Amino acid sequence: MSADDEDGYTGPATVVVDGAEVPVEVELRGHFQPIDGYYRWYGRIAPSTRLDELCGGRKKKGEIRTPDGSATGELSDPDPWGRYRILGTSTPPFTVPKTLAELAD
Repeated sequence: MSADDEDGYTGPATVVVDGAEVPVEVELRGHFQPIDGYYRWYGRIAPSTRLDELCGGRKKKGEIRTPDGSATGELSDPDPWGRYRILGTSTPPFTVPKTLAELAD
C-alpha cells in the first residue's frame, strides 16, 4: 500500500485517560481493511509528561479528540523516544473521504 492510500491527521489533539484530559500533538493514519470490513487507525502521540504520569508506561484505554472528531482506542507502551502509540478500529478521530468526489478534492 502506498502512502497515497492512507488517510490521516497531524496536529493538536486531546487524549482522555482515566477521566483526565491531556493536550498533545499527534500524527494519525488509517486505512480500510477490506478482508474484515473494518477501518483501522493508528498513530503516535508526541512525548508528554502528563501522559506518562497517567499511563505509567503501560497500555491504557483512552479517547482521542481532534478538531474533526473523537474515538476510543488503546494507548500502548511508549517507544524509546517517549511517544505513546494509539490504535483503534472503526470510526477514526479524523475526517475520511466517503465518496469519490471527496477523494478527488
